[in-house]
Amino acid sequence: MQPSDRKAEDSGPDAEFTRFVAARWRALTHTAYLLTGDFHEAEDLVQTTLAKVYPHWRRLDPERAEHYVRRALVNTNRSRYRRRRITHLLLPSLPDTGPVHDDGAGAGGVDVYDALARELADLPERQRAVVVLRYCEDLSVEEVADVLGCSVGTVKSQASRALAKLRSRSSLTRTYPASRPAEAR
Repeated sequence: MQPSDRKAEDSGPDAEFTRFVAARWRALTHTAYLLTGDFHEAEDLVQTTLAKVYPHWRRLDPERAEHYVRRALVNTNRSRYRRRRITHLLLPSLPDTGPVHDDGAGAGGVDVYDALARELADLPERQRAVVVLRYCEDLSVEEVADVLGCSVGTVKSQASRALAKLRSRSSLTRTYPASRPAEAR
């Protein structure tokens, strides 16, 4: 291979796709984990999504590529969710081991992401997608509506319902006390 061939190879659409995947893999997997509630399913979801996006990569606007991939991730998850025939029982840890903690471990040794994923798994699919995109991915209401292909009002109502459900039964509120003492409220 000639040096000029290598330079051309490093600057083509395949190289751009490879750089995008390398830079965004962790964030996409995190989003997928919050959507699925299972790390292995999240990795499969990201891989499936990227395999679907790859043939279209050459035609994508670089400024909108992340938006396109995020929308494809949510849509692929929606399809996966609809086709699911077997109910998966999601366990926080293997039966013969204790919980695994990473740098996201919070007060009392409870992993925030695991607790959040368990709570999100109980939400309907659209509410879960709204919460993940709006509050975990920090997208605006308009951006979430665009990704999900729905109205701004739908995003707001789904977010409101989801947050009410999470507040009513969330282990997160019991694990992490409010910033103000109860008597100061």
